[in-house]
Amino acid sequence: MIELICILFIAFFVDLFIGDPRYRYHPIRIIGHGISILEKVLRKVGGNGRAGGLFLVIIVEAAFITIYLAASFSLHRIHFLLGMCFDLYICYSCLAIGDLINHIRPVIHALESGRLTEAKESIALVVGRDVRFLDAKGVCRAAVETLAENFVDGFLSPLFWCVAGAVSAGLLGLSPVKTALSFMLAFKVASTLDSMIGYRNPEYIYFGLAGARLDDIMNFVPARFSLIILFVGAAISGLHPVHGLKVAMSDRLKHDSPNSAHAESFVAGALDIRLAGPVKYPDELKSKPWLGNGNPDPEPTHIQKTVRLVKHSTWVAIVISLFALFLFV
Repeated sequence: MIELICILFIAFFVDLFIGDPRYRYHPIRIIGHGISILEKVLRKVGGNGRAGGLFLVIIVEAAFITIYLAASFSLHRIHFLLGMCFDLYICYSCLAIGDLINHIRPVIHALESGRLTEAKESIALVVGRDVRFLDAKGVCRAAVETLAENFVDGFLSPLFWCVAGAVSAGLLGLSPVKTALSFMLAFKVASTLDSMIGYRNPEYIYFGLAGARLDDIMNFVPARFSLIILFVGAAISGLHPVHGLKVAMSDRLKHDSPNSAHAESFVAGALDIRLAGPVKYPDELKSKPWLGNGNPDPEPTHIQKTVRLVKHSTWVAIVISLFALFLFV
């Protein structure tokens, strides 16, 4: 238990204050490469439908959890510290909030200096929408929305599954560290599958269904739990937690995804701004319902407030998680 607490806290601290640099052999990049290769193989043999997509999910999940467990066990047999460092590396690689904040800061600086083109180039690194059509307010909305959404996808969900794995290990008499990180890795595989094949276009509407549904299932509880974490974070940040909760209760289910609007709607209310609305992607225009409708569009100062809210909320989440591990594992 102490080993897992140390690993989780160090991984959180390093991710938040240093970030997660992009490099060729990052575990998530390796997962993405594996998904791409297996997708090509399945399509060549006719596995283009739901069955092929389900097979892809099962194989990729099983393969990468098995690879992690085999590597961890092997390195622990060589030396305890070597194995622990590997586990720490995997845990750190599964958290992705610090790097997002580092990418958002240049957007704020560019907007405050009136350099819209530079701001659009910076925000394009972390969003999927077509930034060519964004004005300054559109860039602000994109920045605030990606901070809110990725607080769940990039931080709270992997953290939740880490704790869930550790608690499960305690009940079943398994290794807390290896079970916790296996659960954490399983979520990151699901998230990567959704980002690569979870599209509702003719190419992926059936093939990507299993990956998209798995991501929805694994984000379901963390998305709702995020309202509690963000409520405390908003109170610490001097925002409007009660109004954030009111807007979340009314707007959190307005989007097609069962999870994505929870954190976004809370942030819209806590900052008294509106988010979402029509969004232009490279292949389509999505008319998303407004969150916090009637409020003004965000300004650069609202991005700064969202960064502060997210950072405070990550500390709230890690304290709760470490306390849960101490009590139940």
